[in-house]
Amino acid sequence: MQQHPFIIDAFVLLPDHLHCIWRLPQGDCNFSTRWRLIKSYFSRQCITLSQENLSTSRQNKKERGIWQRRFWEHLIRDEVDFKNHLEYIHYNPVKHGLVKAPQDWEYSSFHRSVRQGMYDITWGAGQEIVFDSDIGKE
Repeated sequence: MQQHPFIIDAFVLLPDHLHCIWRLPQGDCNFSTRWRLIKSYFSRQCITLSQENLSTSRQNKKERGIWQRRFWEHLIRDEVDFKNHLEYIHYNPVKHGLVKAPQDWEYSSFHRSVRQGMYDITWGAGQEIVFDSDIGKE
């Protein structure tokens, strides 16, 4: 990853997908290599996955069944767009019914954002947050 640096502004890791906001070096838009490196590293760490549950295609390609093969990218347009996507990411475990509040999901940058003063720890608890239809669909 040293050859392909980036900064993670936000992330959430869910059982079947993840969302991130990254900052890449100026002039560098190589998302594909970074996703490949992240997915391959993470997959190698998941030794509990059984090969017998994978399709023949995935076995032949030495792929594990964790990740979608594609990714969707979205260029953050401005501060409002950043805030909307940040909130979407942190509320995602609640949206999917995994927890009652973002603070209850440990696989997220939410707690870091709370420490940085961006959120109160109770943000998103006991309320439904609705996002514009284009947020999170990229």
